[in-house]
Amino acid sequence: MENSIYWHAVYTKPRWEKKVAALLEAKGIEYYCPLNKVTKQWSDRKKTVLEPLFKSYVFVQIAENKKWDLLNIPGILNYVTWLGKPAKIKDSEIATIRKFLKEFESVEVVEGLLEINSKVKIKQGVLMNYHGILLQISGNRASVKIESMGLQLITSIDKKNLEKVEADRT
Repeated sequence: MENSIYWHAVYTKPRWEKKVAALLEAKGIEYYCPLNKVTKQWSDRKKTVLEPLFKSYVFVQIAENKKWDLLNIPGILNYVTWLGKPAKIKDSEIATIRKFLKEFESVEVVEGLLEINSKVKIKQGVLMNYHGILLQISGNRASVKIESMGLQLITSIDKKNLEKVEADRT
């Protein structure tokens, strides 16, 4: 068990994913930094660039008895943990990500899918921690209905400042 090899995800400093990947490669450590082809528009040209699919994450395959040595590599902050231990990632999940990126371009990672009429919580701003009902999504903006004191307030909020609230199971 001590020499078993598993995939783990490590947190990196912001925008250090490619640097960490290069340092891991130089040390001969098996890693996977999924890159996504994205077309960027500048004022004078368009260019296709490779950006990390998962911001601030790199996947690493390493023996259990050597996993703590990774934290000495510049740019690696910590492991992604589950129940207080570095989370183990299945080989099949890494293979699925690789296959998906080979078949599709301009992939986007979406966390906590927002649906119309779902309960949401506002994460930032003046209305932080208020709960409401998602009425409409238009681009990066969302309309949320907030009921308070018998009144309905409807506001437009940046979509990234909302998170889905799970329904009460009582």
